Amino acid sequence: MATYSCTAVRIPTYRAHSESIVIETELPVDVDAARQALEEAPGVKLVDDTANDKYPMPLTATGQEDVEVGRLRKSLVFGDYGLEFFVSGDQLLRGAALNAVLVAEAMIENESIVAKGKV
Repeated sequence: MATYSCTAVRIPTYRAHSESIVIETELPVDVDAARQALEEAPGVKLVDDTANDKYPMPLTATGQEDVEVGRLRKSLVFGDYGLEFFVSGDQLLRGAALNAVLVAEAMIENESIVAKGKV
């Protein structure tokens, strides 16, 4: 079971939230494999090119459904057994309401629940 810690960034922004996330894992983390998994994850946009000043920001996350993820690195605290990254997401487009719909759709698809009228 992984341990994690999140720090919410509460600064005046138009309509996006950001968090710094630190995860402790049971097995060593391969940062490149984590990066690839995030690139392939639905609802996630990997923005991680710090050499060219490309990283998640509330300004660039505003107006899109995908959550920006970047600044991936091995954890300074947990070493090989941890990962740190930063996320920004539009709280109106990718907030609790959309996530609830996406979870419900996934549950219908994997038949955890049955859609009304499809009994």
